[in-house]
Amino acid sequence: MKKWIVGCLLTLGLFEPVCAQRVEASMDSLRKKIGSEFLLTLRTQVAPNTRVQFPKGQQFGPLEVLESYPIDTVKKSDRWEFVKKYGLTQFDSGQYILPKLAVRIAKKDVYTQPITVEVMPVQVDTLKQKMYDIKTIEAAPSPNNRLGWWIVLGIVGALVVVFILYRILKNRKTTTPTATPEPLVKPIEKATQKLMALDAAQWVSKGDVKHFYSELTEIVRTYLEEEIEIPAMERTTSELIAILELVSQNKNLRLSPETIATLEQVLRQADLVKFAKVRPDIQAIESDKNRIASTIITINKAIPEIEEVTDELEAWNAQQRELARQKQEAKARKQKQLRIAIASVATVGILIGGSIAYFGMDTIKDAILGNPTKEMYEGEWITSAYGDPNVELETPKVLTRVDSEKWAKNTYAVVKEMRTFTQGSLQEPLFVLVGTNYYKQEKNPYYNQETTQIDYDKVLEGITKSWENQGARNILYKNDGTFEIAEGVKGIRAYGTMTVESEDGEQHRRYYEILLFNQNGGLQQVAVSYREDDPFGKKILERIQGSIKLQLFNFNG
Repeated sequence: MKKWIVGCLLTLGLFEPVCAQRVEASMDSLRKKIGSEFLLTLRTQVAPNTRVQFPKGQQFGPLEVLESYPIDTVKKSDRWEFVKKYGLTQFDSGQYILPKLAVRIAKKDVYTQPITVEVMPVQVDTLKQKMYDIKTIEAAPSPNNRLGWWIVLGIVGALVVVFILYRILKNRKTTTPTATPEPLVKPIEKATQKLMALDAAQWVSKGDVKHFYSELTEIVRTYLEEEIEIPAMERTTSELIAILELVSQNKNLRLSPETIATLEQVLRQADLVKFAKVRPDIQAIESDKNRIASTIITINKAIPEIEEVTDELEAWNAQQRELARQKQEAKARKQKQLRIAIASVATVGILIGGSIAYFGMDTIKDAILGNPTKEMYEGEWITSAYGDPNVELETPKVLTRVDSEKWAKNTYAVVKEMRTFTQGSLQEPLFVLVGTNYYKQEKNPYYNQETTQIDYDKVLEGITKSWENQGARNILYKNDGTFEIAEGVKGIRAYGTMTVESEDGEQHRRYYEILLFNQNGGLQQVAVSYREDDPFGKKILERIQGSIKLQLFNFNG
């Protein structure tokens, strides 16, 4: 018996946190003026370490969420109290029901009770308010034409500024510094400088005799290549001496056999030092250096003077000066083009920035990138009649008939005859629908037998459900009451908003209006929907509604 009692207590203890969960919902006031904030408070108490998740969203039923305030947490004895507040509003007068809201507590949804609020209109005292005569309609310049002229004038101004800058920079005298040619160094001078540098390096005193002879032979070989134009660096000693003897005969070099023999002795001595590791004494090293210097001077004196050499050098110098001048001019041209480009970009930037500041970003974006509804509104419209009896109206594009096979099967149980025409879809910038329906009165839930009138609320409910099947969510609508058009046909106007996911996956709000006309058991309807923030969608709606003409029903059956 005791075990049974203990088990019951434990069971109650385990289920108590779940069963006891509830959420209190309260409103600071149930009546407020249009646009005022209703402060909604959600309050719940839970055990420690219990996860609580309050609802999120931009719409709670017909009320728009202005602000979601931070959660307040208060510890009460062994439990925690969570308080969440929301600022809600509605911009149309009337009574609205805040639906049940789901608060997720410990992975379970707990719902609040619905709350009814009233949004009161702002009363205007027309007796105390001054009244004025109605002013005549004055034609206003088209903002699009004005924008177009401003853009044209701006582009012309930018081109003028760029042209002026180009002329100024073109006429400015560019100071081209005279290119100073590098002084030409003769081979004999170059060889002499290298011999002096070899002395200063003091390779012999450092014990590196091999490096000394390598430098010494390179100096004389380089001189021979530059002065006599023979491949001295690529030849062995024997080959070089043979070439030198041959060249001295062909070029009339006045070289004695002793000079060539002296050069050969030094080169062979260098080969022994570099390859046989022979190490001559200091006097021999100094003698070899002097003999190389003497040989170079002797060869330089033996070369016959040619008058044309001076002319060739002068021509080469002139060519180098001309190349330097051309490079300087090319550099100056690039700098000029860069300055013109910078001025052009700055001018265009100022033009675009000023246009955005004056006309607004949306207007400039529409003018440059294009706006589908703007293009439809400003384009050529088409007047046509649809259905039977027809609905005549003006639209940006011709409406296409919707295949009856696409409608739900239960539609045929209440509709005797149906014709529907559309342009676009709820996912596109503009959606237009025109339809004519005959209802079966004997078993039609949309038809009220007592009043012999169409039940508009049920019709609107059916339309919104069909839109939900097309991806629309959070559909809100308001009945604007009975009205009458020129043909004497009475109808109603309903309007509202909904959330639709576009083709690119973006969620956006859409505004819509529905016109319903009842004639002798039949219904004619016109619906237009566009993005809520699209001003051209509103203009298209007004133009379509202003062009509607209805053919009267004359149908027995």
